[in-house]
Amino acid sequence: MKKNLQTKLLMSSAPISLVFLFSLGVVPPALAQGVPAATPAQTAPSTSPVGTDNAAEANQTPAAPTELWNRSNLFGDMAGIRPWLANYGVTVSLQETSEYLNNLSGGVKRGGAYDGVTQFGLVVDTEKAFGLSGGTFNASGLQIHGSSLSQRNLLTLQSVSGIEADDTTRLWELWYQQSLPGGKMDVKVGQQSLDQEFMVSQYANLFMNATFGWSVLPSIDLPAGGPAYPLSSLGVRVRTRISDALTVLAGVFDGNPAGSDGGDPQKQNAHGTNFNLHNGALFIGEVQYAINQPPATRSDAQPAGLPGTYKLGVWYNTQRFADQRFDNTGLSLANPASTGIAQSHTGNYSFYAVADQMVWRPGAESPKSLGVFARVMGAPGDRNLIDLGVNAGVTLKAPLKGRDNDVVGVAVGYAKIGSHARGLDGDTGTFTTPGFPVRSAETILEATYQYQVAPWWQLQADFQYVFHPAGGIPNPNDPSERVRNEAVVGVRTNITF
Repeated sequence: MKKNLQTKLLMSSAPISLVFLFSLGVVPPALAQGVPAATPAQTAPSTSPVGTDNAAEANQTPAAPTELWNRSNLFGDMAGIRPWLANYGVTVSLQETSEYLNNLSGGVKRGGAYDGVTQFGLVVDTEKAFGLSGGTFNASGLQIHGSSLSQRNLLTLQSVSGIEADDTTRLWELWYQQSLPGGKMDVKVGQQSLDQEFMVSQYANLFMNATFGWSVLPSIDLPAGGPAYPLSSLGVRVRTRISDALTVLAGVFDGNPAGSDGGDPQKQNAHGTNFNLHNGALFIGEVQYAINQPPATRSDAQPAGLPGTYKLGVWYNTQRFADQRFDNTGLSLANPASTGIAQSHTGNYSFYAVADQMVWRPGAESPKSLGVFARVMGAPGDRNLIDLGVNAGVTLKAPLKGRDNDVVGVAVGYAKIGSHARGLDGDTGTFTTPGFPVRSAETILEATYQYQVAPWWQLQADFQYVFHPAGGIPNPNDPSERVRNEAVVGVRTNITF
């Protein structure tokens, strides 16, 4: 959920789609499974070597399964349309994610909400399309529907769903990527969503809470929540593969994907077509180190150790940011003598680290494996509502015999209220509202099970518990008490067409 929505929540004292109904139908109990897909996620650009002979490749590749429960897409090859387009380097994708969430206790009120997103994408390999070697063009859009349980019932900082957003149809990403000679570097230019490449944790992607995707810290601290789902920004990203193990990402993007300050950023950029370059700049860099990665082909020797990926990054936004406690004269904003104009700071920044590590599997060829992840981010406490964000968890793939692509996991997310925001709460209690609660931190605990019905279909059961929603804010329905801890259950379905 984007920053302005969170601010509204903190300061305030549909029918279910046919796809969702279909996906909850009865199916055969023993079905072939596929690799779980990220949600939301775009179709990845082709990684085939430039100049691969299509005919030879086709002769060496087994025919794709055509049976309904074995093929990778619900619609299969679409009567030959998909392979025909692939001959010209064109890949089309359509994916529907729908979910129903209900808070059984706590919050400002109880109840449930349906929300969903349909993602459509087009990827063009320019080598196959018209002979431009090393190029990839990508366009993707979103049709977002339903309502937000986090906004309506919970008032949480860490939204219980990563797909909650305003109802609309919008452009998401529109970019061109070019690999440079030698294949060690590529450059991407255009409208981009940073949560597709930066700060990403492989194992955290299983979980439904938004903080395990685009973390709560940038979502709250950056203007409009930063260039991440459902928004994006114009910019340039450079990726350099220094070695098989070491990769460096760096980019510069427009500083505010909404296009202007104030108001709901998703309404200010309602259809994703505000192509701005006048809102300051967001610089971001990330170093990635991978160990014991599987070889490119199964015939190559497998690494002796377990795979892992470690990342260090930093971002800096050049815009000005309001102090969370003091006005432009140095008085507390809660002081009746205050000017009411917050002190202004030049720039904002954060350092972060991400770790994904497989810690156990019975054997190199076993589908069963245990993975852990951790991600920590810090930012200055004077200009940010959140100055520390931490999440960590554990996932088990193939938890049951015969369920090779099911995944079960438990994770925790922690968002600490910044020092100046806490100070303002204390000042409010001193100057105007005796006993006003001082916010501390919000913690969420999530347990989830993702069931792979077929390669093209996943079902996911989920439970979340929120401690101290929004750090412990007063309940707008009863300011004498804080918003109570929340228990949320949900089910999500994801279908790849």
